[in-house]
Amino acid sequence: MSTTRERWYQQLTAYQWWVLIVATLGWLFDTMDQRLFVLGRSRALEELLGAQATPANVRFYGSIATAMMLIGWATGGLIFGTLGDRLGRAKTLMLTVGTYSLFTGLSGLSLSWWDFTLYRFLTGLGVGGAFAAAVTLVAEEMPDRARPHALGLLQALSAVGNITGSLVGFALLPVSLQLGLNFLPDGAVHGWRLMFGVGVLPALLVVLIMTTIREPQAWVAARQAAKEAARAGTPTTKLGSWREMWADPRWRRNTLVGVWFVLVGAVGLWAIGFWSPELIRGNVLANATKEHQDRVSAIATALQDVGAFFGILAFTWITAHIGRRKAFALSFILAFLVTSGIFGLMNREWQIYIATPLLGFATLAPFGGYAIYLPELYPTRLRSTGTGFCYNVARYLTAAGVFFMGTLTVLFTSLGFTEPFRWATVSVAFIYLAGLLALPAAPETKDKPLPE
Repeated sequence: MSTTRERWYQQLTAYQWWVLIVATLGWLFDTMDQRLFVLGRSRALEELLGAQATPANVRFYGSIATAMMLIGWATGGLIFGTLGDRLGRAKTLMLTVGTYSLFTGLSGLSLSWWDFTLYRFLTGLGVGGAFAAAVTLVAEEMPDRARPHALGLLQALSAVGNITGSLVGFALLPVSLQLGLNFLPDGAVHGWRLMFGVGVLPALLVVLIMTTIREPQAWVAARQAAKEAARAGTPTTKLGSWREMWADPRWRRNTLVGVWFVLVGAVGLWAIGFWSPELIRGNVLANATKEHQDRVSAIATALQDVGAFFGILAFTWITAHIGRRKAFALSFILAFLVTSGIFGLMNREWQIYIATPLLGFATLAPFGGYAIYLPELYPTRLRSTGTGFCYNVARYLTAAGVFFMGTLTVLFTSLGFTEPFRWATVSVAFIYLAGLLALPAAPETKDKPLPE
């Protein structure tokens, strides 16, 4: 029996540590894939668009590819979220890791912008499902007092995946191998293709590791209860029931709050924060060589990820002391100030090395809250479905936000703005202030057991 004097990590058994490690690896390799895409997106489209690869077109088609990946992310989250409740947490996590691994590799074989975009959509299916499966698995295996800390650590360590992706980009993105391959535009294998090739390898290892993870007892009990309810004709205990999630006022309110919170952070991250390489290449270092732009962008995103790691940990520490709602309020206000300031004002190379860690800290801090808060909003029979729904339905709207940012850039260009990209991103940054609107309806879950 644990005592209140124990640190949260002293409460964990060896098997619970193993679950946390495996689930963290599944999500870590997922975020590595995301970073490879962010770094390789522009260079891939410059090659695939050929003569049409103007800066405006690269950003426009980049916004389309990003939006389609987010749509795939949302769709996969809905599909695999429900499977997580019906099929099991561990099995679903294994399926999602296999999905995003396969299509990450295929992205490196793209021959045009449209098949590159298709592969990113299919990659998004796996990416979207991995988060809900991983955090639900961990949430149900951890002791109550250890749960928020373990989930916060899982989310914080996802920054290591981003950092790994940045280091891969630093090493490979400037590379060009002249192999004389006729099916490629210039016969060369460029660095972005090599990056996506690397992205398939480590994630496949997780599929093998998954075979050592058993389903949580809470889910096993819920499945048994569902079977008994089915024999008795009681539909309210059905696993992964969207009908119950929306029919019950409590779960419906929690779902709307969760979707709104995730929407705010996801739009801020994908329509602003993850466009730091474009800010560096097109604005801050516009007159530098491509090689220098790529090197600095890779270093900057790695620094951004270091900031993200500490931002997520900071949210975890703050929410353990002041609660979920106040922590979200502070994080949204900070994210607005930091993103609008950096994308509006940064114009010197030395500023990059100071500003990008702050950018990562501010834009990823709310995501620590999602890992902790979303599983606390639902009972076992709806936990994966609800978490997946909140985390991923918001992606549909986020995709619209990313496309809107790209459209704003084109609009401000046509209107003669000198730095249209800055104007577009700063305009979108106001989404963070909209996050404060949902706080009155958000339930406070600090120091409460998971609902049943």
